[in-house]
Amino acid sequence: MIACFISGTDTGVGKTWLTTGLMTALKNKGLVVAGMKPVASGGTVCGTAILNADALLIQKHCSKPVSYESINPYSFRAAVAPNIAARQSGVELDVAKIHAAFMSLQDLSEAVIVEGIGGWRVPLADGIQTFDLVRQLRLPVIMVVGLRLGCINHAILTAESMLADGVELLGWVANHLSPDLSAVDETIDSISSSVTAPLLGQMPHLPAHDANEIASCLDVGAIFRQYRLDLS
Repeated sequence: MIACFISGTDTGVGKTWLTTGLMTALKNKGLVVAGMKPVASGGTVCGTAILNADALLIQKHCSKPVSYESINPYSFRAAVAPNIAARQSGVELDVAKIHAAFMSLQDLSEAVIVEGIGGWRVPLADGIQTFDLVRQLRLPVIMVVGLRLGCINHAILTAESMLADGVELLGWVANHLSPDLSAVDETIDSISSSVTAPLLGQMPHLPAHDANEIASCLDVGAIFRQYRLDLS
């Protein structure tokens, strides 16, 4: 069974695009794939449900039809940090509920890609950090670095925090957020020299979401070498 957690140096760095790109890459290898965004804030009310655009995009890229609730057990309308959104909504987040949804996706799939929310240190609820969820699900992590001014500092600090929290960092992916960033190669080299985990791919600057284009830029074999699977 293949599974990993997608986290990032900040919000808006491309976690959802990487999630769908990685899902697509694995589907192209013939695997049955599901995705998950356990906690999301900034949703739209639809009947009695609150639907998040990122979670809907992940749902669209699953190999099989999967219920929205399995993909996104906790969705909040307010576009604020999830611990604040949960408190405002009077919701008590339960990691066990997320774990149950994850297990249901595992039963249907050969691979499950789980996307986090915000950066690594955004609390999911009062007293619950992202690493609590990652440890509960026993997932290795891929870090997304949005290439922009300040990203070297953010990448190094995030990687150090992940390792200090006792999770396995499979590697990192660079996302070219802007076509106008100066010293791109030097920026990537600086991060690579300080982050011990390998660079697993570079997402190009895209005017619109394109999961196939993102998939083509990822070294899927390197990402999942730990599973000893032939994904060549």
